[in-house]
Amino acid sequence: MLIFKLLSINEVEAGENGFINSVRDAKPVKTVMSGKDGKFCVSVPAGRYSVLVREPKGLYANLSDSQNNINPVQVEKGKKAKATVEITHEAVF
Repeated sequence: MLIFKLLSINEVEAGENGFINSVRDAKPVKTVMSGKDGKFCVSVPAGRYSVLVREPKGLYANLSDSQNNINPVQVEKGKKAKATVEITHEAVF
């Protein structure tokens, strides 16, 4: 998982099926590995972040909000925030 300060769609080069080819002018705030169960825990200052998954085809996030922010997560001081990233690029519905 890569944690960035909140990214908008205008700050990335989008690929296909939710993949991101590159992030312009931004470096991850934190990088963390998830456990076998897919869960992860990371400490970051209060703020708004985008959580992306590193996949063989590139960075992945398939959600955005109404302002086109990519997989947004709000972290409040002294509180835990829950982030769910669904990997659906190879799913069959």
